[in-house]
Amino acid sequence: MERKELLAYIEQKYQVQAEYLWQKFPTYAVFRQQANRKWFALVMTVPAAKLGLSGRGSEELLNVKLDPELVGLLKQTPGFLPAYHMNKATWISIRLKQIAAEQIKDLLAQSYDLTRK
Repeated sequence: MERKELLAYIEQKYQVQAEYLWQKFPTYAVFRQQANRKWFALVMTVPAAKLGLSGRGSEELLNVKLDPELVGLLKQTPGFLPAYHMNKATWISIRLKQIAAEQIKDLLAQSYDLTRK
């Protein structure tokens, strides 16, 4: 899934706008619940080396909050990484170019539902 497509999907589906909170990382997009302001998604571009990956390029990531058991299972699956700069027990990083759009949307929905509380 391409970054632009993901951002448009989140904004349309959940009726929220991306927030760009950091001057140092102007492309990091945070999405929050409207009612309680909890984050349910973070879209970012991270150098591969910072993720422990080989190569000099960057990775487009989506961080979502999930049930800890599911996080544990997904960490063992190609295309998923321990959450970058988040609680690694309850958040996971999804490599956008390696996971099918439908699975990304499903995990995003789970994150949205989990953060409503």
